[in-house]
Amino acid sequence: MFPLRDSIPSSRPPVVNVLLIAACAVAFVFELSLGSSLERFLWAYAFVPVRLFQPAVFDVNLLFNARSALLSMFLHGGWFHLISNMWFLWIFGDNVEDVLGHATYLLFYLGCGGAAALAQAAIAPASEVPMVGASGAIAGVLGAYLVWFPWARVRTLLFLGIFFTVTELPALVFLVLWFVVQFFSGTLALARVEAAAGGVAFFAHMGGFLAGAMLAVLLRRSGRVHPRTRYSILEG
Repeated sequence: MFPLRDSIPSSRPPVVNVLLIAACAVAFVFELSLGSSLERFLWAYAFVPVRLFQPAVFDVNLLFNARSALLSMFLHGGWFHLISNMWFLWIFGDNVEDVLGHATYLLFYLGCGGAAALAQAAIAPASEVPMVGASGAIAGVLGAYLVWFPWARVRTLLFLGIFFTVTELPALVFLVLWFVVQFFSGTLALARVEAAAGGVAFFAHMGGFLAGAMLAVLLRRSGRVHPRTRYSILEG
């Protein structure tokens, strides 16, 4: 299941969304330039859960861990990881930025990324595997999109074994299915001993998604955003 486009046009240029995508692309080019030094770089600068819970052992502090979590949001483990993340951000991020405004959207994105890192660290506090990727922050964007635009139509590529088809799904269906996949994949990963050695940070995805959804609910209830009123015709 892969999104191709959504049905909601953005009323203003998604400046921050584009800059985030560009920053991730530049960071990935930098990673490629490191060659065999990449693994050493990731250990030194990316977010590593065990360092959060045992700072004295690794001679780090809270500021170091916060900086590492921030940097990790712009690093990726490969071309597919980068491209798939940036595509999801391109599809869903512009509308969330449209509602929040540029500066607030940036803070929202980074906050969800931080929540995602904490969620994964809580599940695997002894992990010495560096966490990289914008997935957690983007999951927060998906959570907000679900709350604010549940009836937007998402043109979706569905894989049915060796066949595939293109269909339109309500965002509510697409994003709930996405979350369910993360939940069961994460649960199964916990049952595998080798999961501690690497893989996909499914609980970061879930943590970011829930953080984004909860923030979206709070912002709407506070009266600071009015996405349903603004896009009621498109959502019908």
